[in-house]
Amino acid sequence: MTDLAKKRVVYENLFDIPDNMTGEIINGELIATPRPSRKHSVVISRVGFELGPPYDFGRGGGPGGWVIVDEPEISFGENILVPDMAGWKKERFPVEEPHNWISVAPDWVCEILSPTTVQVDRAEKMPIYAQHHVLHAWLIDPIVKTLELFRLESGRWVLLGVYAQSARVHAEPFPEIELDLGLLWLE
Repeated sequence: MTDLAKKRVVYENLFDIPDNMTGEIINGELIATPRPSRKHSVVISRVGFELGPPYDFGRGGGPGGWVIVDEPEISFGENILVPDMAGWKKERFPVEEPHNWISVAPDWVCEILSPTTVQVDRAEKMPIYAQHHVLHAWLIDPIVKTLELFRLESGRWVLLGVYAQSARVHAEPFPEIELDLGLLWLE
């Protein structure tokens, strides 16, 4: 099939994928991936547990001022991406919109890598996040038990550090708390 014969992918095409899949529109292509594995889901839950109280709610001495969401649909121009987690400074988060997706790029994204998503997360989604000025990105691999921290500088991702196993990290953009990576892994 030639490019001219390809049907343009639109948001409504996401309704055609099975319920047990996550759908995204990336660079004009409909991408459907299986729902996360249990290791993947446990990491999402535990990162949310560590960040939510101090950053979303200001509990435990945290600064508050953030809205942190699991698996939000976010519009990045023609792309609809679903990061595993995303966070917005509270003043930037659109509380109500006339559609399901969020139209404002987040300040932070977190992708939990898996064998079925690692290539798309790294090679396709990270450049889109940079193009739309997401300032911070975390890539967490629950299989090899690592956290990679990135900051956007002059339109390019700068690797701030790679941490493994049970390292304790003060990770941008959440430096006020110490994140114990050992708590994230399903043992």
